[in-house]
Amino acid sequence: MTQNQSRPAGHALVEALLAQGVDTAFGVPGESFLAVLDGFYEHRERIRFVACRQEGGAAFMAEAQGKLSGRPGICFVTRGPGATNASIGLHTAFQDSTPMILFVGQVGSDMRDREAFQEVDYRAMFGPSTGAFAKWVAEVDRPERLPEYVARAFHVAMQGRPGPVVLALPEDMLTTPIEVPVLPRVEPALAWPAPGALRQLRGLLLEAERPFVIAGGSGWDAEACKALQRFAENWQLPVGCAFRFQDLFDNRHPQYAGDVGIGINPRLAQRIRDADLVIAIGARLGEMTTGGYTLIEAPRPRQKLVHLHAGAEELGRVYAADLLLQASMACAAKALETLAAPPSVAWAGWTAAAQADYQANLEPTPAAGPLDLAEVVKTMQRVLRESGREDAIFTNGAGNYSGWLHRYYQYPALAAGGRSQLAPTSGAMGYGVPAAVAASLLQPQRTVINIAGDGDFLMTGQELATATGYGARPIVVVVDNGTYGTIRMHQEREYPGRVSGSDLFNPDFALLARAYGWSSTLVAQTAEFEPAFRQALDGPLPTLLHLKLDAEISTSRATLSGIRAAALARQAGR
Repeated sequence: MTQNQSRPAGHALVEALLAQGVDTAFGVPGESFLAVLDGFYEHRERIRFVACRQEGGAAFMAEAQGKLSGRPGICFVTRGPGATNASIGLHTAFQDSTPMILFVGQVGSDMRDREAFQEVDYRAMFGPSTGAFAKWVAEVDRPERLPEYVARAFHVAMQGRPGPVVLALPEDMLTTPIEVPVLPRVEPALAWPAPGALRQLRGLLLEAERPFVIAGGSGWDAEACKALQRFAENWQLPVGCAFRFQDLFDNRHPQYAGDVGIGINPRLAQRIRDADLVIAIGARLGEMTTGGYTLIEAPRPRQKLVHLHAGAEELGRVYAADLLLQASMACAAKALETLAAPPSVAWAGWTAAAQADYQANLEPTPAAGPLDLAEVVKTMQRVLRESGREDAIFTNGAGNYSGWLHRYYQYPALAAGGRSQLAPTSGAMGYGVPAAVAASLLQPQRTVINIAGDGDFLMTGQELATATGYGARPIVVVVDNGTYGTIRMHQEREYPGRVSGSDLFNPDFALLARAYGWSSTLVAQTAEFEPAFRQALDGPLPTLLHLKLDAEISTSRATLSGIRAAALARQAGR
């Protein structure tokens, strides 16, 4: 069937996705978009619909797809409960600046505004006025305009600050025959920084004594990351990566200073406070990256601040910076590397000290039990290098367990295959398992490893069934300490000894994984991890490694008893 022939609008929608280069869509089927499902069947040789077990998991998979590809991840859900379940993935895509399109089946147009079965006004629910769900929300009332809406959705999702778009699809619209063609592949319009602003930036650099670069945000590609490295090398600048964007700069580079996020190296935090010039490239400079707006104070920082960002609406929104530059990340670093550096700079020692602080932070603190998570992460790093799998993708959700991964794993810079760190800056629990399943399906040539807490895992652990059904082969490492660790940590800090609501009552995770058709191993001691991990890498099945940890082990720097003792001492000194 050619795209100019009469066919249901639902089929034309699938053809429009094919025109945009989409070969995989995630979702949970619903009767509201049966015509689209039939379109996936019609074009099953060119595009697949991955049926997930819950809409939150499906939306996380689409968000991971957007992070990996740089183009919108695609998710389909049904009306009402389907859309509300998927909202967590929308919020994550919005805060993480990830391109994504959520298609929502809607009640028939002849039933609108009667509170029909599962009816929701998606413009009111997800529109920009709500602040944190979507860049654009629309409902396609006329089937002949469907290709136009799809093309616009791709434009909006990718241009400026990338983010999610929602299109509601009335059921009767999708079954209406149309003859209009789909529109050609959309490419985002890219913005280069103004030459005059670049001269100003060079002037600020020449005046600086303690500059620091923070790289983050979305829209980067491998060439832009290489250009960032060349810019840093030309000017001998220390570079840190914003919260959960550690794969934008080679962590083994002699000018890498560490990750600027939760659990930040205290020396790195002080270095940012002491800087006289901060150059933020792509990062929104949100709460997590700025330590609650204390490392870089809002609205007027102590340091001189240069802020480069793709979204004009983001520049000046929080910070009164000394220089604002709107630029796409694919262009920004390439422009920066053209700035002529002087023969020598005043801050060479400052940069060397930042690297020394980073190296010192890689030294683990003594383990508080028989299973040392620092050694677990270092073992994964070593084994992946030895086996030629340095392009591995790591995913995680939210929780203290992720602090070991952030602190000890050294990411290579973004490569041709795309990002290697998939994690929610929104702090969404349950992200890691669906993201790992999606990454394994989309890039089966790469090793995919999910690190999950026990509370985090059971938010979306049913997506193990999706992996089994579609042939994904991720490795899931469940860190099981029987508690919501982050909440317990905060309880001990604020209300020492008064624990309520943070205990967990867990299943046998290894046994649960086997019920899903996975291989699994229980790991209780550090020495048991490496052989289990090697077996998981080489085995034919997806694998879950169940790591049993004592609740006393709270963060990569402190135990619960130490946190409690410090809180009690603080209270006694009041």
